[in-house]
Amino acid sequence: MPIAAVDSEKVMSEHEIDGHFAMNLLLINKRTRFLMRLRSQPEITLQLMNHGILYPYENVPNFVSPASDNYEKKNDTITRCPRPVDRLDWIGLMGFYQTSSISFSATKWLGFVTAVWVQAISGNNYTFSNYSDALKSLMNLTQLELNNLSVAKDVGKAFGLLAGLASDRLPTPVILLIGSIEGLIGYGTQWLVVSRRIQPLPYWQMCIFLCLGGNSTTWMNTAVLVTCIRNFRRNRGPVSGILKGYVGLSTAIFTDLCAALFADEPAKFLIMLAVIPFAVCLTAIVFLRETPPAATTEEEKEESKYFNIFNAVAVIVAVYLMAYGFIPNPSHVFSLVFAVILLVLLASPLAVPVHAFIKSWALNRFKNQADVERQIQEPLLREEKAQEEIQEKPAEESASAVVEQPQAAEEKAAVEVKRSPVIGEDHTIFEAVCTFDFWILFVSFLCGVGTGLAVMNNMGQIGLALGYADVSLFISMTSIWGFFGRIVSGSVSEYYIKKAGIPRPLWNAASQILMAVGYILMAVALPGSLYIGSVVVGICYGVRLAVSVPTASELFGLKYFGLIYNILILNLPLGSFLFSGLLAGLLYDAEATPTPGGGNTCVGAHCYRLVFIIMAIACIVGFGLDVLLGIRTKKIYNKIYMSRRSKKLAAASSLQ
Repeated sequence: MPIAAVDSEKVMSEHEIDGHFAMNLLLINKRTRFLMRLRSQPEITLQLMNHGILYPYENVPNFVSPASDNYEKKNDTITRCPRPVDRLDWIGLMGFYQTSSISFSATKWLGFVTAVWVQAISGNNYTFSNYSDALKSLMNLTQLELNNLSVAKDVGKAFGLLAGLASDRLPTPVILLIGSIEGLIGYGTQWLVVSRRIQPLPYWQMCIFLCLGGNSTTWMNTAVLVTCIRNFRRNRGPVSGILKGYVGLSTAIFTDLCAALFADEPAKFLIMLAVIPFAVCLTAIVFLRETPPAATTEEEKEESKYFNIFNAVAVIVAVYLMAYGFIPNPSHVFSLVFAVILLVLLASPLAVPVHAFIKSWALNRFKNQADVERQIQEPLLREEKAQEEIQEKPAEESASAVVEQPQAAEEKAAVEVKRSPVIGEDHTIFEAVCTFDFWILFVSFLCGVGTGLAVMNNMGQIGLALGYADVSLFISMTSIWGFFGRIVSGSVSEYYIKKAGIPRPLWNAASQILMAVGYILMAVALPGSLYIGSVVVGICYGVRLAVSVPTASELFGLKYFGLIYNILILNLPLGSFLFSGLLAGLLYDAEATPTPGGGNTCVGAHCYRLVFIIMAIACIVGFGLDVLLGIRTKKIYNKIYMSRRSKKLAAASSLQ
């Protein structure tokens, strides 16, 4: 359990240079009052600090300096206080670590599996097209009113700032619980209306409940993304790609499960959106926790192997969902078999934490405790020349010399506080929004996700306007190809950072120009253009979401990442309002003809042509902004590349 006296991760990060822990950190065991210096196994140090076993000695209240006469030297390994408290020898201490490290490894990956499940059900905001027609006919809405309902759903994400603020103050389980309860209330009320169990609510009340449903996903996404990126900070691209990829798949998962089990009934679809996320979040509450990140090259390689397994499973799920979408009129038995196999595939990543547990248990079983003790304990007082000089002085002079070191460090810290952080360092939210780079990222993100959301929210009406009676295939295709965009871009962008230091924003630029081509194809409305357009928009929207998440963490740091991420996510409601609520709604209504009983309809390519042209122009603007950001951040990505390269070379030389 983390201790209140010291922030262990902060202490270790302060002694981190280019990804390597400085091994001259003095630590004290609070139970035995042993003082030690670790020169290997920094990950063990962090674990023991998190469990309240070790403190940095200067952080222990009323602790006597190692240079004082109150200390006696015990061989050349440790210095011990003559008044031990609850003696705990190092063999027992490392026995604790060996036992707990097995559970740490398994719990870390089990938490990631539950995070994947949460993301697989948290894309319910993208499923509005599946039940929008039912709401439109039941409430006699115009297209503009219906689009404003979808905007209300996305406005819920604007209140994601609350989730961002809470992510630095509340534990992950509490954040997940808040999101799951909000979703249960928001989508549960919509189900009551659509299933006619209650009379249709006034328009403004429906907006509130759609807003609640939309806001629920911000709590889920914040809890999952912030926790997992901190746990796997050396593999941010793959983590973002996998998690955001499953968000993209969630629409297809819900759509295909509903089609297989309930024949696309809107009411039953809504009860799925209310109940399933609530149940999955309760599971994640138990297992998803922050754990120390990888500290060695070997651990990073092991993480990469496991992420490849997650990628492979996700691709299989995506292909499976896409294949089912092309099967015409499947029988009831076939649909049930499909649903069972899909659930088995979603559960299959559990093999990773099981394998991690077995591997850790097998390694620790055959490890000799004496060997472990030999790896951990290193000579303390003879390692550094400066420390030797302190010991040679009289006791009073030595004590004053030790006291001067923290004072010098405090003076240095005071000087550092005065300067503004540069790109690549931790920024507060105020410092981030005062940078030009933040607003470049913000506006380019708006151009990409805002236009993509307009297509997703209006896919039902777009398909009907172009003569397609069933638009569920296009909705699933947008979702599935969005998944491929997310999962591939996360891993590919990470690979090219490690390989050549290519800035991540350039991948966003490529997606923006490709998205503009997709909109032009849909504006032309040639036969089959909606198929091609939905695939292109899905891929590019996925790239935009997956790449922007690690980009923000690399440019502005992880300390306040939860809040910075949710400010970027403000682009979802803002983009939905601008491109879906205003642009698409107003231009569609201008082309549509009224229908008896209220509402309106429009059939033909002209209904959305001008909408697509304007969105293509917006994407070209976003392309220019992303190229500019890539140029401005080239130095920081080159620094990341050189840091990882030097770390890899150092690890290789140590093996020789």
